Amino acid sequence: MSELDEVLLGGSRVYSERDLAQRSGVPLEHVHDFWRTLGLPVADPDARQYTGADVDAVHRLAELTGIDGLDWRTVASLTRATGHSADRLALWHVEALVEDFAARYELDDISARLVVLDHLTELAPVLEAQLVHAWRRQLAAVAGRIGAEFAEAHAPDQMDRYALPLARAVGFADMVSFTRLTASMDYTELAGFVQRFENAARDVVTAEGGRVVKTIGDAVLFVADDARAGARIATGLAAGGALGGSSPVEVRVSVVWGRVLSRFGDVFGPDVNLAARLSAVAEPGSVLTDPDTAELLAVEPDLAVSELAATDLVGFGSVTPFRVTRV
Repeated sequence: MSELDEVLLGGSRVYSERDLAQRSGVPLEHVHDFWRTLGLPVADPDARQYTGADVDAVHRLAELTGIDGLDWRTVASLTRATGHSADRLALWHVEALVEDFAARYELDDISARLVVLDHLTELAPVLEAQLVHAWRRQLAAVAGRIGAEFAEAHAPDQMDRYALPLARAVGFADMVSFTRLTASMDYTELAGFVQRFENAARDVVTAEGGRVVKTIGDAVLFVADDARAGARIATGLAAGGALGGSSPVEVRVSVVWGRVLSRFGDVFGPDVNLAARLSAVAEPGSVLTDPDTAELLAVEPDLAVSELAATDLVGFGSVTPFRVTRV
Protein backbone atom coordinates (compact mmCIF):
# COMPACT_ATOMS: atom_id res chain seq x y z
CA MET A 1 0.00 0.00 0.00
CA SER A 2 3.02 2.31 0.24
CA GLU A 3 2.90 3.13 -3.48
CA LEU A 4 -0.82 3.85 -3.23
CA ASP A 5 -0.20 6.10 -0.23
CA GLU A 6 2.40 8.04 -2.20
CA VAL A 7 -0.11 8.69 -4.97
CA LEU A 8 -3.25 9.30 -2.94
CA LEU A 9 -1.76 10.93 0.16
CA GLY A 10 1.19 12.74 -1.39
CA GLY A 11 3.85 11.02 0.72
CA SER A 12 4.56 8.61 3.53
CA ARG A 13 2.78 8.57 6.88
CA VAL A 14 5.47 10.16 9.03
CA TYR A 15 3.58 12.66 11.20
CA SER A 16 1.32 12.31 14.22
CA GLU A 17 -1.71 14.41 15.05
CA ARG A 18 0.42 16.27 17.56
CA ASP A 19 2.98 16.97 14.80
CA LEU A 20 0.22 18.39 12.59
CA ALA A 21 -0.78 20.80 15.33
CA GLN A 22 2.80 21.97 15.91
CA ARG A 23 3.69 22.35 12.23
CA SER A 24 0.47 24.11 11.21
CA GLY A 25 0.05 26.26 14.31
CA VAL A 26 -3.47 24.90 14.86
CA PRO A 27 -4.56 23.80 18.36
CA LEU A 28 -4.54 20.03 18.80
CA GLU A 29 -8.27 19.96 19.57
CA HIS A 30 -9.01 21.67 16.24
CA VAL A 31 -6.81 19.19 14.39
CA HIS A 32 -8.71 16.41 16.13
CA ASP A 33 -12.02 17.98 15.13
CA PHE A 34 -10.81 18.37 11.54
CA TRP A 35 -10.41 14.61 11.06
CA ARG A 36 -13.62 13.87 12.92
CA THR A 37 -15.69 16.24 10.77
CA LEU A 38 -14.07 14.80 7.63
CA GLY A 39 -15.62 11.51 8.71
CA LEU A 40 -12.25 9.76 9.10
CA PRO A 41 -11.07 7.67 12.06
CA VAL A 42 -9.21 9.74 14.64
CA ALA A 43 -5.93 8.09 15.65
CA ASP A 44 -3.97 8.34 18.87
CA PRO A 45 -2.41 11.85 18.98
CA ASP A 46 1.07 10.31 18.79
CA ALA A 47 0.38 7.68 16.11
CA ARG A 48 2.22 8.42 12.85
CA GLN A 49 -0.68 8.36 10.41
CA TYR A 50 -0.26 11.61 8.49
CA THR A 51 1.71 13.04 5.59
CA GLY A 52 3.08 16.40 4.52
CA ALA A 53 -0.07 16.92 2.48
CA ASP A 54 -2.06 16.52 5.69
CA VAL A 55 0.05 19.26 7.30
CA ASP A 56 -0.81 21.54 4.37
CA ALA A 57 -4.52 20.67 4.65
CA VAL A 58 -4.63 21.57 8.35
CA HIS A 59 -2.73 24.79 7.65
CA ARG A 60 -5.32 25.73 5.01
CA LEU A 61 -7.98 24.98 7.59
CA ALA A 62 -6.48 27.69 9.82
CA GLU A 63 -6.34 30.10 6.87
CA LEU A 64 -10.11 29.79 6.45
CA THR A 65 -10.64 31.51 9.78
CA GLY A 66 -8.87 34.56 8.39
CA ILE A 67 -11.16 34.81 5.34
CA ASP A 68 -13.99 37.22 6.14
CA GLY A 69 -13.67 36.27 9.80
CA LEU A 70 -15.05 32.73 9.43
CA ASP A 71 -15.41 31.11 12.83
CA TRP A 72 -14.51 27.54 13.70
CA ARG A 73 -18.14 26.45 13.66
CA THR A 74 -18.43 27.54 10.04
CA VAL A 75 -15.11 25.94 9.15
CA ALA A 76 -16.27 22.70 10.75
CA SER A 77 -19.47 22.83 8.70
CA LEU A 78 -17.50 23.33 5.48
CA THR A 79 -15.19 20.47 6.42
CA ARG A 80 -18.09 18.19 7.26
CA ALA A 81 -19.71 18.94 3.89
CA THR A 82 -16.47 18.12 2.09
CA GLY A 83 -15.93 14.92 4.05
CA HIS A 84 -19.49 13.70 3.59
CA SER A 85 -19.47 14.33 -0.15
CA ALA A 86 -15.96 12.92 -0.63
CA ASP A 87 -16.85 9.75 1.27
CA ARG A 88 -19.85 9.07 -0.95
CA LEU A 89 -17.97 10.03 -4.11
CA ALA A 90 -14.96 7.82 -3.37
CA LEU A 91 -17.22 4.86 -2.65
CA TRP A 92 -19.27 5.53 -5.80
CA HIS A 93 -16.12 5.69 -7.92
CA VAL A 94 -14.71 2.46 -6.51
CA GLU A 95 -17.99 0.56 -6.87
CA ALA A 96 -18.37 1.73 -10.48
CA LEU A 97 -14.85 0.55 -11.25
CA VAL A 98 -15.45 -2.78 -9.53
CA GLU A 99 -18.58 -3.30 -11.61
CA ASP A 100 -16.70 -2.44 -14.79
CA PHE A 101 -13.75 -4.78 -14.15
CA ALA A 102 -16.03 -7.60 -13.04
CA ALA A 103 -18.07 -7.33 -16.24
CA ARG A 104 -15.18 -6.87 -18.67
CA TYR A 105 -12.94 -9.60 -17.29
CA GLU A 106 -15.64 -11.93 -15.93
CA LEU A 107 -14.30 -11.65 -12.37
CA ASP A 108 -15.97 -12.38 -9.07
CA ASP A 109 -16.52 -9.41 -6.75
CA ILE A 110 -13.43 -9.97 -4.59
CA SER A 111 -11.10 -10.39 -7.58
CA ALA A 112 -12.53 -7.28 -9.22
CA ARG A 113 -11.85 -5.23 -6.08
CA LEU A 114 -8.25 -6.39 -5.97
CA VAL A 115 -7.81 -5.45 -9.64
CA VAL A 116 -9.24 -2.00 -8.90
CA LEU A 117 -6.61 -1.57 -6.17
CA ASP A 118 -3.92 -2.35 -8.72
CA HIS A 119 -5.24 0.37 -11.05
CA LEU A 120 -5.99 3.15 -8.57
CA THR A 121 -2.55 4.74 -8.89
CA GLU A 122 -3.16 5.46 -12.58
CA LEU A 123 -6.86 6.28 -12.25
CA ALA A 124 -6.73 8.54 -9.18
CA PRO A 125 -5.10 11.59 -10.87
CA VAL A 126 -7.71 11.55 -13.65
CA LEU A 127 -10.58 11.23 -11.17
CA GLU A 128 -9.09 14.01 -9.05
CA ALA A 129 -8.88 16.37 -12.03
CA GLN A 130 -12.49 15.58 -12.93
CA LEU A 131 -13.58 16.24 -9.35
CA VAL A 132 -11.95 19.67 -9.23
CA HIS A 133 -13.38 20.59 -12.63
CA ALA A 134 -16.88 19.43 -11.68
CA TRP A 135 -16.74 21.30 -8.35
CA ARG A 136 -15.72 24.54 -10.07
CA ARG A 137 -18.51 24.19 -12.63
CA GLN A 138 -21.07 23.42 -9.93
CA LEU A 139 -19.91 26.37 -7.80
CA ALA A 140 -20.18 28.64 -10.84
CA ALA A 141 -23.70 27.33 -11.47
CA VAL A 142 -24.71 28.03 -7.87
CA ALA A 143 -23.23 31.52 -8.05
CA GLY A 144 -25.08 32.16 -11.30
CA ARG A 145 -28.40 31.10 -9.82
CA ILE A 146 -27.88 33.30 -6.77
CA GLY A 147 -26.97 36.27 -8.93
CA ALA A 148 -29.97 35.80 -11.20
CA GLU A 149 -32.44 35.22 -8.38
CA PHE A 150 -31.38 37.81 -5.84
CA ALA A 151 -29.75 40.63 -7.83
CA GLU A 152 -32.99 42.60 -7.61
CA ALA A 153 -34.07 41.26 -4.22
CA HIS A 154 -35.36 43.50 -1.49
CA ALA A 155 -33.02 44.55 1.28
CA PRO A 156 -32.87 42.04 4.15
CA ASP A 157 -34.60 44.44 6.56
CA GLN A 158 -37.60 44.53 4.23
CA MET A 159 -38.02 40.76 4.08
CA ASP A 160 -40.16 38.60 6.33
CA ARG A 161 -37.65 37.27 8.84
CA TYR A 162 -39.85 34.23 9.50
CA ALA A 163 -40.13 33.18 5.85
CA LEU A 164 -37.89 30.41 4.59
CA PRO A 165 -35.38 31.99 2.21
CA LEU A 166 -35.71 30.09 -1.07
CA ALA A 167 -38.77 29.89 -3.30
CA ARG A 168 -38.57 26.53 -5.06
CA ALA A 169 -40.59 23.79 -6.66
CA VAL A 170 -39.86 20.66 -4.67
CA GLY A 171 -40.98 17.17 -5.55
CA PHE A 172 -40.63 13.48 -4.84
CA ALA A 173 -40.70 10.47 -7.13
CA ASP A 174 -41.20 7.17 -5.31
CA MET A 175 -40.82 3.85 -7.07
CA VAL A 176 -43.90 1.64 -6.82
CA SER A 177 -43.47 -1.89 -5.36
CA PHE A 178 -39.70 -1.56 -4.94
CA THR A 179 -39.50 -4.38 -2.38
CA ARG A 180 -41.45 -6.81 -4.56
CA LEU A 181 -39.52 -5.93 -7.70
CA THR A 182 -36.11 -6.41 -6.09
CA ALA A 183 -36.80 -9.32 -3.74
CA SER A 184 -35.47 -11.97 -6.13
CA MET A 185 -32.51 -9.99 -7.49
CA ASP A 186 -28.90 -10.82 -6.69
CA TYR A 187 -26.55 -7.96 -5.77
CA THR A 188 -25.45 -7.38 -9.37
CA GLU A 189 -29.01 -7.14 -10.65
CA LEU A 190 -30.04 -4.93 -7.73
CA ALA A 191 -27.12 -2.55 -8.29
CA GLY A 192 -27.94 -2.28 -11.98
CA PHE A 193 -31.64 -1.76 -11.31
CA VAL A 194 -31.08 1.04 -8.78
CA GLN A 195 -28.45 2.68 -11.01
CA ARG A 196 -30.76 2.67 -14.04
CA PHE A 197 -33.54 4.23 -11.99
CA GLU A 198 -31.29 6.93 -10.56
CA ASN A 199 -29.63 7.73 -13.90
CA ALA A 200 -32.95 7.94 -15.72
CA ALA A 201 -34.46 10.13 -13.01
CA ARG A 202 -31.45 12.46 -13.01
CA ASP A 203 -31.67 12.79 -16.80
CA VAL A 204 -35.33 13.84 -16.58
CA VAL A 205 -34.65 16.32 -13.77
CA THR A 206 -31.61 17.99 -15.35
CA ALA A 207 -33.22 18.15 -18.81
CA GLU A 208 -35.79 20.59 -17.40
CA GLY A 209 -33.21 22.63 -15.47
CA GLY A 210 -33.88 21.07 -12.09
CA ARG A 211 -31.51 19.51 -9.58
CA VAL A 212 -31.58 16.22 -7.71
CA VAL A 213 -31.19 16.94 -4.01
CA LYS A 214 -30.75 13.30 -3.03
CA THR A 215 -31.77 9.77 -3.83
CA ILE A 216 -32.94 7.34 -1.18
CA GLY A 217 -32.86 3.91 -2.78
CA ASP A 218 -36.30 3.88 -4.37
CA ALA A 219 -37.03 7.61 -4.18
CA VAL A 220 -35.73 10.86 -5.66
CA LEU A 221 -36.06 14.34 -4.13
CA PHE A 222 -35.69 17.18 -6.64
CA VAL A 223 -36.00 20.95 -6.79
CA ALA A 224 -36.51 23.49 -9.57
CA ASP A 225 -36.41 27.27 -9.68
CA ASP A 226 -39.97 27.80 -10.95
CA ALA A 227 -43.28 25.98 -10.66
CA ARG A 228 -43.60 25.13 -14.36
CA ALA A 229 -40.16 23.51 -14.49
CA GLY A 230 -40.99 21.52 -11.37
CA ALA A 231 -44.26 20.32 -12.90
CA ARG A 232 -42.60 19.34 -16.17
CA ILE A 233 -40.00 17.35 -14.23
CA ALA A 234 -42.74 15.65 -12.22
CA THR A 235 -44.81 14.73 -15.27
CA GLY A 236 -41.70 13.57 -17.08
CA LEU A 237 -40.83 11.26 -14.21
CA ALA A 238 -44.39 9.96 -14.02
CA ALA A 239 -44.36 9.16 -17.74
CA GLY A 240 -41.02 7.33 -17.49
CA GLY A 241 -42.41 3.81 -17.65
CA ALA A 242 -39.00 2.47 -18.68
CA LEU A 243 -37.14 3.68 -15.59
CA GLY A 244 -36.44 0.09 -14.70
CA GLY A 245 -34.99 -0.86 -18.10
CA SER A 246 -36.40 -4.16 -19.37
CA SER A 247 -38.75 -4.27 -16.35
CA PRO A 248 -40.90 -1.10 -16.56
CA VAL A 249 -41.34 0.66 -13.25
CA GLU A 250 -44.05 3.08 -12.25
CA VAL A 251 -43.51 5.95 -9.85
CA ARG A 252 -45.73 8.08 -7.64
CA VAL A 253 -44.79 11.74 -8.03
CA SER A 254 -45.54 15.04 -6.34
CA VAL A 255 -44.58 18.66 -6.85
CA VAL A 256 -45.20 21.66 -4.57
CA TRP A 257 -44.25 25.31 -5.00
CA GLY A 258 -43.20 26.96 -1.76
CA ARG A 259 -40.32 28.12 0.38
CA VAL A 260 -37.52 25.90 1.62
CA LEU A 261 -34.42 26.06 3.74
CA SER A 262 -31.29 24.69 2.07
CA ARG A 263 -28.72 23.25 4.46
CA PHE A 264 -26.22 20.37 4.47
CA GLY A 265 -26.93 19.58 0.82
CA ASP A 266 -30.59 18.96 1.65
CA VAL A 267 -33.81 21.00 1.75
CA PHE A 268 -36.21 21.40 4.66
CA GLY A 269 -39.54 23.00 5.43
CA PRO A 270 -43.29 22.37 5.53
CA ASP A 271 -43.57 22.37 1.74
CA VAL A 272 -40.96 19.61 1.48
CA ASN A 273 -42.98 17.57 3.96
CA LEU A 274 -46.18 18.28 2.04
CA ALA A 275 -44.58 17.05 -1.19
CA ALA A 276 -43.51 13.85 0.56
CA ARG A 277 -47.04 13.24 1.87
CA LEU A 278 -48.60 13.88 -1.54
CA SER A 279 -46.28 11.44 -3.33
CA ALA A 280 -47.26 8.75 -0.82
CA VAL A 281 -50.97 8.99 -1.79
CA ALA A 282 -50.51 9.51 -5.55
CA GLU A 283 -51.68 6.80 -7.92
CA PRO A 284 -48.90 4.97 -9.78
CA GLY A 285 -47.85 6.96 -12.83
CA SER A 286 -49.52 10.17 -11.65
CA VAL A 287 -48.47 13.56 -10.24
CA LEU A 288 -50.18 15.29 -7.34
CA THR A 289 -49.87 18.87 -6.14
CA ASP A 290 -51.56 21.13 -3.61
CA PRO A 291 -54.23 23.81 -4.33
CA ASP A 292 -51.82 26.79 -4.25
CA THR A 293 -49.42 25.18 -6.72
CA ALA A 294 -52.33 24.03 -8.88
CA GLU A 295 -53.47 27.66 -9.18
CA LEU A 296 -50.02 28.65 -10.46
CA LEU A 297 -49.90 25.78 -12.95
CA ALA A 298 -53.43 26.30 -14.27
CA VAL A 299 -52.26 29.19 -16.47
CA GLU A 300 -49.53 27.14 -18.16
CA PRO A 301 -50.65 26.15 -21.69
CA ASP A 302 -48.74 22.84 -21.68
CA LEU A 303 -50.08 21.68 -18.31
CA ALA A 304 -53.50 20.77 -16.95
CA VAL A 305 -54.67 20.39 -13.35
CA SER A 306 -57.77 18.56 -12.13
CA GLU A 307 -59.19 18.57 -8.64
CA LEU A 308 -59.51 15.30 -6.73
CA ALA A 309 -61.35 14.34 -3.57
CA ALA A 310 -59.92 15.68 -0.33
CA THR A 311 -57.69 13.32 1.61
CA ASP A 312 -56.12 13.31 5.05
CA LEU A 313 -52.36 13.78 5.07
CA VAL A 314 -50.34 13.09 8.19
CA GLY A 315 -49.36 16.38 9.80
CA PHE A 316 -51.53 18.45 7.45
CA GLY A 317 -55.07 17.25 7.99
CA SER A 318 -57.54 17.36 5.12
CA VAL A 319 -55.93 18.50 1.84
CA THR A 320 -57.50 18.72 -1.60
CA PRO A 321 -54.92 17.34 -4.06
CA PHE A 322 -54.83 18.18 -7.76
CA ARG A 323 -53.57 15.89 -10.49
CA VAL A 324 -51.06 17.45 -12.90
CA THR A 325 -50.79 16.26 -16.49
CA ARG A 326 -49.14 17.34 -19.72
CA VAL A 327 -51.40 18.71 -22.43
